[in-house]
Amino acid sequence: MFNHDNLKGRVAVVTGGGGVLCGGFAKDLARQGVKVAVLDLRLDAAQKVADEIIAEGFEAIGVACNVLEKESLEAARAEINEKIGTCDILINGAGGNHPSGNTTKEKFELSDLDSTEDIKTFFDLDPKGIEFVFNLNFLGTLLTTQVFAKDMVGKENATIINISSMNSYKPLTKIPAYSAAKAAISNFTQFMAVHFSDVGLRVNAIAPGFFSTNQNKALLYNEDGSYTPRSEKIIGHTPLGRFGVPEDLTGTLLFLSDETYSKFVTGVIIPVDGGFSAYSGV
Repeated sequence: MFNHDNLKGRVAVVTGGGGVLCGGFAKDLARQGVKVAVLDLRLDAAQKVADEIIAEGFEAIGVACNVLEKESLEAARAEINEKIGTCDILINGAGGNHPSGNTTKEKFELSDLDSTEDIKTFFDLDPKGIEFVFNLNFLGTLLTTQVFAKDMVGKENATIINISSMNSYKPLTKIPAYSAAKAAISNFTQFMAVHFSDVGLRVNAIAPGFFSTNQNKALLYNEDGSYTPRSEKIIGHTPLGRFGVPEDLTGTLLFLSDETYSKFVTGVIIPVDGGFSAYSGV
């Protein structure tokens, strides 16, 4: 286990904390003595992670919060400030995709224009669905930072960690909205790193690759445990030859959180993807 003693007593706010990866972030920080506010749209999901942290003997609270509503964010901030203190580490983890921002096929064919099959092409992409994906990923990061960074500017060793994606380097087929939204997160991370540099606030991002969790198990594996065709492609383009697991993100998270190791690191997006973004396919 990593030891980052100087993180003890600090306050972390983790959005999307009811999910697998961000719930893992919350637990990783709590195990270093960080007081963690687990934020999620669903209070029960946030509280479940907080209770698991408390059961291990660490400090956490679960907070219901909609990252797309500033009033909800302000209410969460007030509750956190009262219960555990002002934010030192902000993890902008809330995000996700929506089927209406996806295409059915990897490549468009001329025959698709007149097809009677139930397929969704580029020309069928729903602007509202794409707007939802961009709002959840980008606007949710912007609004959350606007609210919590007010307590962080000028504070010693404060840091923001955004969650981008391997898709921001190389857009995946079928999910144009999500890939573009995560590319926006990477760009926004660099903007904020420069914008807040004079007030001591470091801003970086983690770009996870393909991770195997209970939530996406059905997409990655067949019923017999073998890889789906899309998974075969993924593994074939991943030099380390496997999917990531949540623990693979711990080192990068703590490295970016702890200024002892990353004091001169800001404006970077670190891929944790088993080499996927580095491999050309040949």
